[in-house]
Amino acid sequence: MLTVHHLGVSQSERIVWLCEELEIPYELKLYARDPVTRLAPAAYKALHPSGTAPVIEDDGVVLAESGAIIDYILARYGEGRLTVAPSDPEFPAFLFWRHFAGATLGADDMMRILAGAMGLGPDHPLGAFVEDRAARAYAMVEARLGEAPYFGGPSLTVADIMMAFHLTTVRAFAPRDFSGSPNILAYLQRIAAGRAYQRAMAKGDSGMALLLT
Repeated sequence: MLTVHHLGVSQSERIVWLCEELEIPYELKLYARDPVTRLAPAAYKALHPSGTAPVIEDDGVVLAESGAIIDYILARYGEGRLTVAPSDPEFPAFLFWRHFAGATLGADDMMRILAGAMGLGPDHPLGAFVEDRAARAYAMVEARLGEAPYFGGPSLTVADIMMAFHLTTVRAFAPRDFSGSPNILAYLQRIAAGRAYQRAMAKGDSGMALLLT
């Protein structure tokens, strides 16, 4: 059986959500962050040489990286769901946002977290660079959600499963105010209303306040 190793308040929520959307059988193993350092416990780091979340096991395969895990699960269990066909006009947008999540927003968020930890505010050249880069990225997100209800078009896809993490849980580490972004706020309410998303967060992070406003 597919086993999802979920580190609380982390990117591995994506995989729990994906499994719930697909309604496939899986075993969920939960790991708590260290209450002081907020880092993963040694048992989680030992699951894969990368030492990062998420990690899955399936028929002897141990796999890390959100994007790789999503591709693997879709290929084995997806049956064409939660994706966009190459013939669909939204296919390029689907591909862009699916990869933008990890390649651009992932880097931006990590830089913002590190800059904050180092006390580098917008008055510092590096802090200003980080904030400008993030501001441009989130302006693109707001614009896209004014064009379509979901990142891949009219329906929820794995592009949303990749992107939504940056609009919600990441804000526990790198706060961001979306009060001036009505399209993002409306999108977050659509995500929050999803039954599979609700089940995933209840199973994986029941004690976490969801940052949906």
